[in-house]
Parts: sequence; C-alpha cells; structure tokens
Amino acid sequence: MHLRLTDEQQMVQKTIRKFVEKELIPLENEVLRNEREGRPSLSSEKLKELQLKAKESGFWGINTPEEYGGADLGQMMMAIVLMEVSRTFVPFQFGGSADNILYYANEEQKEKYLLPTINGDKKSCFAMTEPGAGSDTRNIKMTAVKDGVEWVLNGEKTFITGGNEADFVMVIAITDKELHQESEGRSGVTCFIVDRSMGWKSEYIHTMGEWGPAGLVFENVRVPDENVLGEVNGGYDLGLEWIGFARWVVGARAVGMSERLLNMAIDYANERETFGKPISTRQAIQWQIADSAVEIEAARWLVLNAAFTLDQGEDNRHAASIAKLYGSNMGNRVVDRVLQIHGGMGYTRELPIERWYREARLWRIYDGTDEIQRLIISRNLLKGHVKVG
Repeated sequence: MHLRLTDEQQMVQKTIRKFVEKELIPLENEVLRNEREGRPSLSSEKLKELQLKAKESGFWGINTPEEYGGADLGQMMMAIVLMEVSRTFVPFQFGGSADNILYYANEEQKEKYLLPTINGDKKSCFAMTEPGAGSDTRNIKMTAVKDGVEWVLNGEKTFITGGNEADFVMVIAITDKELHQESEGRSGVTCFIVDRSMGWKSEYIHTMGEWGPAGLVFENVRVPDENVLGEVNGGYDLGLEWIGFARWVVGARAVGMSERLLNMAIDYANERETFGKPISTRQAIQWQIADSAVEIEAARWLVLNAAFTLDQGEDNRHAASIAKLYGSNMGNRVVDRVLQIHGGMGYTRELPIERWYREARLWRIYDGTDEIQRLIISRNLLKGHVKVG
C-alpha cells in the first residue's frame, strides 16, 4: 500500500500547476467580465490558443488509449490533473480525450466522431437530464421512433454541460415504452449520436454560477440507424457508466478549488489586522483554517481511491458516490469559510471567491444530488453489495 504519489505523478502535478498559474489564472478577470456581460467565459479563439499551448507542453490525451495516439496515463493521473486544473475557474481541460462512452462506438462511428473529438476538431456533450427527469430515469419522456432506416427523436433535455458548443450530442431516448415502464427506467432507452446539423437546437440557461449549461430541443429530428451508440435499448448502462466517471470528477474539482481558496485565506489571515493583530492570531480563524485543511485532505484521498479503483478494473460506483458526496459538500463548506475570513472583501467581485461560491453550490445537485448519493451508498451497504471495512 503506497500513500505517496510516484515521482512521475509528482512531475506531472508540478508541470500542470505551472501551466495553470502561467496560462489560466491570469485569464480569470477576462472570464468574469465575459460572464457578467452575457458572453461565453472564453472565446473559441482563446480556447484554441490554450489547446495549442497544452499540446506543446505534452499534456494532450492524458487518458486516451495509446492506440488513439494518447498517453493513457490512467484515472489516478487524470484525478491529479483535474485537481490542478480546478485551482482556477477558467473553463479549460487538457484535451485529446473523449467521453468514456464514446469508446463504445463502432469503427465507422469512431472515424466520424471519436477521432475528431480526440484531435480537438469536434466537441461533444451527453444528454440525459430532462425538465421532469433528473436522477429518476423512470420519468424520461424523450422518444425515438423507428421509421424505416431512421429514428425520429422528439423531446427536450436540460442543464446539459457543453450543450451550446457541442457539434454532436450523445442523447438518451425511449425506444421501447413498455420495456421502459416494466424495468422502472433501467431498460427500453437507447443512446444516439446526433449531429447538430441534424436539427436539434440549444439555448443558454442562465444560472447563478458558471456560464452556459444548455437546454436542448428535438423536434422530429431524424437520425440514421447507424448512429445508435451501443445496443438498442442498452442506453441505461451507458448512461450509468458516463455518470459514474463524472461523479468522482466533481470531487476532484472540489479539492482543486478548495486548495487554492485555503491558500488565499491563509495569506489574507496573515496580512489582515484587527485591533492591532493579524486575524491569524484569532482562534476563530485558526479553527476554520484547520477544519478546511483536514476536510480537503480527506476528500483528496476519497477521490484518489475512486480513481485507483477504476484503474484496477473494479466497479468504482460506490467509491465515486462517496467521493462526490463528501467532496462537493466539503467544497461548499470551504468556500463559505474562506469568504467569511475575507469578510466584506470576500463578498465583492474584486476577488474570485464569490464566483466559486456560486459555482460550487451546483456540485451538490448535478450528476446525482446529495440525496441520490446517500440513497446509493446506503442501499449498497444495506443490501450487502458493499461491506464496511
């Protein structure tokens, strides 16, 4: 059992941190300005410029299989990278990878969708959530009806990350209503790869936090049979696999954000004086800093355990739920403490704290709410699927 990062992992961590500090953090004011003026956080030109710099740094396709030109460094390394990138709210990810379920594509689909996504030429998104169906997949209403060699899709999806920028969507729709009802939402749905050019539309959803989740509308969108991803009526399992990966990623984001915020709080506490002394001498401040440090460390190891479990080829859904539940709540507690330590300055737009305060609140909702994670964790334990210890 090794509780230290390897030399290679530490090297990657340091390199990514330098990239974040040099290339991303200086863009935070630009992101804030764009969002306040109702524009995307970063222009497509700026994102392409960052992608080129990332490629030059050698960190492209970190988790992409070697057969597709990637480094295939594994989930542990991905977790480390995500923690570092999340030390800023600038919306950038080291590219050269694709959504995990896109690797289930057949050879023709890989050529048309997977490879262009890996190369950064196309953007994708995944759509399951609907206005009346979030965690409860039994309430999915979107349908796909077979018509000759095509499927006709009708319905709406909502709060879709990357939906406004995506060139294609991997969308879940009901293909067998009776099977869907009988299985309580666990079957009877299929995943389709749908190009934007096929007719679906997206619209921005304005939120209190990060820019641009989207609502997607499908009105008689015709999709060729060759664009079924995986098996007909097998979309539920693909959805679970996608969500299982996304859950521990939320925990990683929370760790990265919280590390940066805690360092800001420590610096401010040593500089800010009240009644002739730095506030770092006040026990109330000391305890908030100590509690935050303990919780960040706990969340880090929960995330790394979820990633490590996946690297071992084991089912990590239980570990991922734990990492998301604890990590997302930890992030909310830390940003709240850091804002409190900064007082009125933390509440202003001069510092990035308020931006994170708004964004972090979402983490307890998407990719499975707190309540759903508690349901999953308790059910696994009570039914004996997972043992304690």
